[in-house]
Amino acid sequence: MQIQVHTDRHIQSDERLAEFIRDTLQAKLSRFVDHLTRIEVHLSDENGQQKNDGHDKRCLLEARFEGLDPLAITEHAATVGQAITGAADKMQRKLATVTGKLRDKHSRNGHNAPIVEAEES
Repeated sequence: MQIQVHTDRHIQSDERLAEFIRDTLQAKLSRFVDHLTRIEVHLSDENGQQKNDGHDKRCLLEARFEGLDPLAITEHAATVGQAITGAADKMQRKLATVTGKLRDKHSRNGHNAPIVEAEES
């Protein structure tokens, strides 16, 4: 799974941020790794240099899932880290829903092999 990170001019991109993104996405999306070809991460500060409190950090995740149109979600938060973590959680739920629907469709068509193995708890 390839991870591409894009930031606007108000968010400093460095190795520490890239590592945090990699670790977070791998932890949350590991069960889908065989079916994901690429994840694009777009980080932005919607207020720029203004010092407004609130949820002005945005993380847009776009996942390229094998054989499907890209899936995208957006999360707003007070910090970049919170936005990344929240977006990863949302993407995990979205991918679980999509794979569940694919698995149901697959089984209705008479196939027995699962699309994505269920995560063991």
